[in-house]
Amino acid sequence: MGYSKEQLITRLKELEIEFERYDHPVVLTVEEALKYVGNVDGAFCKNLFLKDKKNRFYIVSALSETKVDMKVLSQRLGLGKGGIRMAPEEALGEVLQVPLGCVTPFALVNESARHVSLLLDQGLKSQNRILFHPLSNDVSLALSTVGLDKFLNSIGRNSAYVDLEANPPVGKDQPPDLAIFVPTGAVANTEPETAPGPTAVPVQIRNSDSTAVGGKTAKQPVEAKTVNKKKSENVKAVESKSSKSISCSNPQTFVEEILDKTSNLILSEITEATIKEHGNELGTVASDNVRKRLVLELNNLAMIFKNSAYTEGFYAGTRHQPSQL
Repeated sequence: MGYSKEQLITRLKELEIEFERYDHPVVLTVEEALKYVGNVDGAFCKNLFLKDKKNRFYIVSALSETKVDMKVLSQRLGLGKGGIRMAPEEALGEVLQVPLGCVTPFALVNESARHVSLLLDQGLKSQNRILFHPLSNDVSLALSTVGLDKFLNSIGRNSAYVDLEANPPVGKDQPPDLAIFVPTGAVANTEPETAPGPTAVPVQIRNSDSTAVGGKTAKQPVEAKTVNKKKSENVKAVESKSSKSISCSNPQTFVEEILDKTSNLILSEITEATIKEHGNELGTVASDNVRKRLVLELNNLAMIFKNSAYTEGFYAGTRHQPSQL
């Protein structure tokens, strides 16, 4: 069982997030919702639940007027032109645990949605308040982006605000700028997935080589120089575009990032309501909750750190042994 709207609202109150509640009839579209909350001070948001060819899921939350080109978004994620589409209705219940018309960032509170990636329209930051359904489309909540960020942080998520209408070129020298947002452990291609990608030089990074590298298919031999060059370019692009903006090659910064996230999660667990509910057992309860929420975040950081170390090692090798490449 996923969170109910009342459980979610209770959680927002425990986090001391300010919001206003507007009850209305069930609505399935932005247009229908605006009939009831169109006069509310705030921007009602549209939410897309998407899926790629490898069954990885994404929520895109944007202002209703923001134009989201699916082909462009797919390329920017490193999935090729047709690599992303609307998720099937059955995935709403299985992954987000919400019915049709109830997709919002709030659904990430459910454990089954822990691997769903979230992209937020940077236009939301310009609004005094934004409106989302709280897991049920007969209610809308108006809150600030600060409040939304606080909620996401409480479940171990970073808020990623991006320009969803941008259309940067993607190619050999310009890797996908949003590839960092492909779900943890995923490997994305910069070309449509018509054939398996090359397996030379095994390394786990988020945006891998194209299906064809240097004009050669996966079945043909590919020079290590070509493969390694593209992998190192992609790693640098992931690091430079990362919303975390951390220096993954610096162990001290890496550790400080972990400590910051841990401290924030611990503070989010210690509220007046949880103190009253758990009393002397608060430490144990908070520790367990923090551990669960940190798993995904630390996996992300560890993978980035690993990729950074690989890249630096590769560069060191090319400087000392250029003839081998």
